[in-house]
Amino acid sequence: MNKSAHSGLTRRTWLTAAAAIASASPAETSPDPLGWTLTEAAAALTKRTVSSEELTKLCLTRISRLDPQLNAFITLNAESALEQARECDRQRKAGRAVGRLHGIPLALKDNIDTAGVRTTAAARVFKDRVPADDAEVTRRLKAAGMVLLGKLNLDEMAFAGTGTTGCFGPAHNPWNLDRITGGSSAGSAAAVSARLCFGSVGSDDGGSVRIPGAHCGVVGCKTTYGRVSTRGVVPSAYSMDTIGPIARTVEDAAALLQVLAGYDPQDAITVPEPVPDYSQALLRPIVRLRIGVPRPYFFEQLHPDVSIAVEEAIRHLRSKVREVREVTLPRLHSAENGDYDVELYHYQKPYFDKSPELYHPWSQRHLNQMKKVETLPYIETLKRIRECRRDIRRVFEDVDLLLLPTMREPAALISETVNETHRRPPSNTSVFNHFGIPALTLPCGFSADGMPIGLQIAGPAWSEPVVLSLAFAYQQSTDWHKRMP
Repeated sequence: MNKSAHSGLTRRTWLTAAAAIASASPAETSPDPLGWTLTEAAAALTKRTVSSEELTKLCLTRISRLDPQLNAFITLNAESALEQARECDRQRKAGRAVGRLHGIPLALKDNIDTAGVRTTAAARVFKDRVPADDAEVTRRLKAAGMVLLGKLNLDEMAFAGTGTTGCFGPAHNPWNLDRITGGSSAGSAAAVSARLCFGSVGSDDGGSVRIPGAHCGVVGCKTTYGRVSTRGVVPSAYSMDTIGPIARTVEDAAALLQVLAGYDPQDAITVPEPVPDYSQALLRPIVRLRIGVPRPYFFEQLHPDVSIAVEEAIRHLRSKVREVREVTLPRLHSAENGDYDVELYHYQKPYFDKSPELYHPWSQRHLNQMKKVETLPYIETLKRIRECRRDIRRVFEDVDLLLLPTMREPAALISETVNETHRRPPSNTSVFNHFGIPALTLPCGFSADGMPIGLQIAGPAWSEPVVLSLAFAYQQSTDWHKRMP
């Protein structure tokens, strides 16, 4: 396999797409490199106006200053990252840069295996776990020239959606340290939002990329089930697990997805579906798109600030697309005693049965509940999931994309989340894992007290290019993504 196959994007294609994106919306590049997007940092590295070592040192300095308050990192690999950066600079000087991400400092959610680097899944039972091999997504990022700064905080074993259940303590929201980040990819979203790194990768089996993306004011993309390999990622729910990028902008997410996406013959869920050019897809016209707004259920119990922001986003896009209409989505109703979360327990059983006291109380309750799941109801639930994936295809016969709030409220207080006095509204994210389709969150406003609000865009299976095109068009005509905590 050649280098362009590893990176998913040839140098010529990348330069062409980058030039087109830049001409579509001239960037006001920050004088501070840490204010740059991944796309801007990649362009500066290509021009050799900055080195990978310089970017890495800036990230490490910022991490040392801010992370004691944010608690985004579990493991920081400062010396290793600097050596990787210096090697990237040597390769670039020799004309051997391997792709768009060559020399870019990134960090990974700590349930993604990294050979020789501790991977804990924020769990006491894994606190000293050091994998021998890289996850497939880690391998792809390394092949693309990534500089790995370290591993990022999460909910224990990626079970919860708050960012408060990991054994290393809760992650704190960069917009307000008293607020949750959301989870489970808590540290990933916090680190990207706070400019500790230029991008990250998380897992999502019920909203774990999109929830923290929305709460921290960044872009989080849940991919089609089977689009990205999950091999080497500590599993949550085999029927739902996906891997996706967390980034500052839509074009940054597209660049990361280009590297992550693709068939892995050693992973049972990936399929040999061709990988399109995601950066070129950003420039697709949206004028003929039909947009569905699923008001039943998904617009209920909305915080007033969320309602105002999302309705304004819909109004903003209405004049840019062919039509906007209301739709009703199928809903998964798990069979009684047949919750698919039993798949969490399947992987955890040898650890949990031996040492349940090592797990967070929330995880203990959840796993003990999963012990009660019965075989026939579980099979019935899997049957209903397949039916939901059939039924959502019918919805997309009438519309091209869906538009809705990512979260029904802004980020809650950490204190009220930890003591469980906060009552969380129903999920707007997990349904898209049931459907197995792509869904992306991007910023669309702020609450009265300054917390980010996310807009969610979803499309049919394998429609990441169309989802990205609408997200990019919205981003380019607003300035929410330019705000920094």
